[in-house]
Amino acid sequence: MTSPTLPDPEQLAARILRGERAAVASGLNLLDNKLAEARNRSARLLAALSGERWLSRGHLIGVTGPPGAGKSSLVSAMIREWRLSGKTVGVLAVDPSSRPELGGGALLGDRIRIKNSSHDEGLFIRSLASRNQLGGVATEVWPMSWLMLACFDIVIIETVGVGQTEIDIAEIGDTVCYVAQPASGDTIQYLKSGIIEIPDIFAVNKCDLGAPARKTASEIGRSAPRHDRRENWDYPVCLVSATMNTGIRQLQEHCERHREFLANAGLLGKLRTRHQSAWVVRLLKEEFGTFGLELAGGRAVVGERLRENPSSQFAEYERLRQHILSRFMSVNQPSSLTKKEHLDEQTIV
Repeated sequence: MTSPTLPDPEQLAARILRGERAAVASGLNLLDNKLAEARNRSARLLAALSGERWLSRGHLIGVTGPPGAGKSSLVSAMIREWRLSGKTVGVLAVDPSSRPELGGGALLGDRIRIKNSSHDEGLFIRSLASRNQLGGVATEVWPMSWLMLACFDIVIIETVGVGQTEIDIAEIGDTVCYVAQPASGDTIQYLKSGIIEIPDIFAVNKCDLGAPARKTASEIGRSAPRHDRRENWDYPVCLVSATMNTGIRQLQEHCERHREFLANAGLLGKLRTRHQSAWVVRLLKEEFGTFGLELAGGRAVVGERLRENPSSQFAEYERLRQHILSRFMSVNQPSSLTKKEHLDEQTIV
């Protein structure tokens, strides 16, 4: 029997694929619902949206950097350019969470930070609280970004801006852009602390400041090379100004060039599959611990199951959850024999 409060996943998927904004909002609300029936329907929804096309369509861009660097202003400027070129854009703006006793919701709110027309049918913006995740990205971003890739040309994830702990974005985005602020001092410290391993593109915002911006760009360029540096990718450093609308198109060209680089090298689908697998393992471990992960066969077995189903990993994640839960129940099932009966049984034997 169809639930009166939860949408039919297959019908909702068809509407999302047509780009209906109301359907996108309904789908994101379903993914944010933690009730058992909602989780089941979420898995069906994402299965209907995925398939092989999920591994190659759209462009998922992560935007990260320290607070005050102007990430939201830069995202707004990029959105305007993409919309002028006819591309549809979806944004997941991850905000700091309020305290749990105040509701735990997003503090800043997407439409306060990102100024764009609410009547543009080719643009959809969703605020999402970080839920105090240290990596700067809420766990819900994983399935939500999957959904938005089904219907938007560009999907942007803007993180909360908490500095060197923002590492989760590296396990979501096809392309990661780090936004630096001139003369802040923090930028180089963040880069030295490991952030240098994350971005594919660096954008030094507020280049209208002149010499301080050029100095920061030069310092980033001289930073230690990445340990996982990809051959044939140059990790560009761009000077941009969101307020003056300077360098925005060049930054977008670097983003497009990076996606083409991944696609031409046969890396895009592999990267997305690897990211999905990393999130599944992470979420299972967060919910059930190392013991729970071992009940599912361990990291190697889980990884193999995910590789066998690269385009339906959320559904596989739900199957693994249910398997671990059933194993927990069997492990913790009380015996039908009392302690005395056990002793009597051992004596008889």
